[in-house]
Amino acid sequence: MKRQLIECVPNFSEGRDKNKIKQITDSIAKIKGVKLLNVDPGKATNRTVVTFIGDPESVIEAAFRGIKKAGEIIDMRLHHGEHPRMGATDVCPLVPISNISMEEVVEYAHALGYRVGAELGIPGYYYEYAAKKPERCNLAYCRSGEYEGLKKKLNEPEWEPDFGAAQFNAKTGATAIGARDFLIAYNINLNTTSTRRANAIAFDIREKGRIKRTGDPLTGEIARNKKGDPVYIPGSLKHVKGIGWYIEEYGIAQLSLNLTNIIETPIHIAFDEACKCAEKRGIRVTGSELIGLVPLDAMLDAGKYFLKKQKRSLGIPEHEIIRIAIKSLGLDDLAPFDPEERIIEYMLDGKDGKDLVSKNLTDFSELTASETPAPGGGSVSAYVGALGAALGTMVANLSAHKRGWDHKWEEYSKQAEKGQDLLNKLLALVDEDTKAFDAIIQAMRLPKSTDQDQENRKIAIEKATKNAIEVPYRILKLAYSSMNILKQMANKGLSSSISDVGAGAACARTAVLGAYLNVKINCKDLDDKKYTDKILTDSKRVKDQAIKKEAQILKIVKTKIEGK
Repeated sequence: MKRQLIECVPNFSEGRDKNKIKQITDSIAKIKGVKLLNVDPGKATNRTVVTFIGDPESVIEAAFRGIKKAGEIIDMRLHHGEHPRMGATDVCPLVPISNISMEEVVEYAHALGYRVGAELGIPGYYYEYAAKKPERCNLAYCRSGEYEGLKKKLNEPEWEPDFGAAQFNAKTGATAIGARDFLIAYNINLNTTSTRRANAIAFDIREKGRIKRTGDPLTGEIARNKKGDPVYIPGSLKHVKGIGWYIEEYGIAQLSLNLTNIIETPIHIAFDEACKCAEKRGIRVTGSELIGLVPLDAMLDAGKYFLKKQKRSLGIPEHEIIRIAIKSLGLDDLAPFDPEERIIEYMLDGKDGKDLVSKNLTDFSELTASETPAPGGGSVSAYVGALGAALGTMVANLSAHKRGWDHKWEEYSKQAEKGQDLLNKLLALVDEDTKAFDAIIQAMRLPKSTDQDQENRKIAIEKATKNAIEVPYRILKLAYSSMNILKQMANKGLSSSISDVGAGAACARTAVLGAYLNVKINCKDLDDKKYTDKILTDSKRVKDQAIKKEAQILKIVKTKIEGK
């Protein structure tokens, strides 16, 4: 299951005292499960914007610690700066990054607010998606009157806080806690030096659009509504703010866009729309640049979008999809774009080469041959199964790209995507099987001096043993699933790759048989016979089906090779 990630971007009312800023960021960074991505202090604003990311529970704990520390060391009675503010922690937005809904993030925002009010005595308001009153969606509304007007505001019934008591805390002020969409600052490069032309394209695109004029669009009067406000002609894209500007450093004009909802208007749609609007004005887009970090899904969606336009298979490795996105968006037009430093999830991975799947083939095989009992048959079965899935995926990708088969590329692409998914899952289980074995060893080393120790040890061993059964059981089922793709490719895939299909089927069957043996041997050590009988029965059924399916695939392979 993919991990849930949220981002937190608290703004603290201190931008000049480096020691205080460090105390706050240290309190955040020490929470396990979060990674501090950016600290941006501003002297004029006397405000620091901190960005960190992690799993929801860890992020909430880190945000709470940061708010607590800020309340301890920042005295709002002494604070002055150019930016609007109402508290030591002025705002604390939570942003969904991956595998989590906005509704879930709102719940976390409310939980954080409750803790801040109840445990720290700091009052505040929920804003944007977390708002409990429509008018409080707008952060500027929540912050109206700023710190100086807060004491009076808290005495007014309509300004009763969403969390915390309606009592003025002179030292900490108040805090706004919200849930908002991920915002991407995105610049699109143009082959012009004209700011006016760039602005015209930005007005074509941005949601607000351009001012409507009566008569000549360049010299006519501004059209106004009944209130006297200017009337705007909406642009083509929702959730986009933008202007045109000239960048001296690059010697070109750019569209400077803020994408405030990348689900509704993702990067690739903004880029394509800019290309269309620029071309209408005789201008060409030469590339683009992302400011700051970007979620992995945004890059994958972009890569897949351009692959579909090219009628290319989507069932390719993740890094290849990312490469297509970078080249298609021209993200390396002005400077190199390193995914490891620019994609949020990649920054969090921190790969150190210790995982089995990160080793080269020689190291993996030599480690398997060594005197250590792990990696063993389970990990090897997972890897052989991954190779079987990879061969089926390869044939699907080659078939999707075959000359003359463009009319059915999507059919093969879907098979390749399924194969790539199975491949990824099986690779993950290479390490999971070894970890499962290690967990049994650790459980067996638990103390057994007292009756309670023995009971705890027994429970731990049973839990670890069940996991050591379920991991190869998953390997067995995934490897068998890959045989469905291999059979499809045997029947419909590229004939010149038919031998690869056969090799893939042999790998898949080997993986199933190896995993089955691991299930059996681990079931032997478990007393829960109801559990073991059920899983052994199903494992044997899958194993028998795999043997039959391999025979079916190899029969097709043999017939096609021999031309009968």
